[in-house]
Amino acid sequence: MKRVQVLLSTLLSLIILFGNSSALKQNYYAKTCPNLESIVRSAVQRKMSQSPVAAPATLRLFFHDCFVRGCDASLMIIYKDGDDEWFHPDDISLKPAGFDTIMQAKAAVDSDPRCTNKVSCSDILALAARDAVVLTGGPSWPVELGRYDAKITSRKRVFLPHPDYSFNVLTKMFSRFNLSMTDFIALSGGHTIGAASCKFFSNRLYPTTDVSMEQNFVNKLKGTCPMNFNSSAFTFLDTMTPQKFDNAYYKNLQQGKGLLASDTLLFTNPRSRKTINWFASNENAFFKAFTNAMTKLGRVGVKTAKDGEIRRDCRFPN
Repeated sequence: MKRVQVLLSTLLSLIILFGNSSALKQNYYAKTCPNLESIVRSAVQRKMSQSPVAAPATLRLFFHDCFVRGCDASLMIIYKDGDDEWFHPDDISLKPAGFDTIMQAKAAVDSDPRCTNKVSCSDILALAARDAVVLTGGPSWPVELGRYDAKITSRKRVFLPHPDYSFNVLTKMFSRFNLSMTDFIALSGGHTIGAASCKFFSNRLYPTTDVSMEQNFVNKLKGTCPMNFNSSAFTFLDTMTPQKFDNAYYKNLQQGKGLLASDTLLFTNPRSRKTINWFASNENAFFKAFTNAMTKLGRVGVKTAKDGEIRRDCRFPN
């Protein structure tokens, strides 16, 4: 916990929290790449038809990227020596399907002569994350664009929310990015799609069961993740509608079926329970809060031509 407190106190010095968000605007590429959004949407849809994990993997990639150096696609940079964000223990579980979605979308964008090397990987990632939500039944929103890509990355800079962090630590982490408690709860709703490996919640099952979990849910989890579970074992974050972006995640929390400890905290803590109940009863309220939070998250650590570049290959600095 001491390490967490130290990292929190120094987080502001590691990232320009609000970056140059004034540089962002809708329809940024209207003249230079007029078909950008339809090109990216088609690429995401194509990848989703190839992989059932593409949508949640792409959405999670956006979260993890923005939470470290800002929304600058630094997470996609690969170094030969392994000193990049993806090799950090907090990121190593990110699915290749998410990265491949962005690579395919980038290739599709650059295949249009009007767009070649004019659209940043970070903007493509922001659009793809939105499309992953829309194509799984969630809300749409206008994505602000105009980001430049980071020129560097480092695994030492990675500091992400953990399932076992306290409610206070988690809310403080989000507040550093100008994200409110409502934003935190809404963004957590991204867990309505996707899955988690057993290692991320097995401590809630063994050696003793977390009493906040519903017993039938526990029995089901133990069947999927026995004490000596296979490293590839996993279960869906939302067991009701795992491939549909909806408000079932919040209904699960009400029933004691939150998979991660950090999910359960949202309902057991009286400060957030009212919002959980509201989102569980009103899907439109959740959708509105989620799109607002995604827009605010997308403004974190924005790079411009002064400190960034338009990467020709998302994996490598120019």
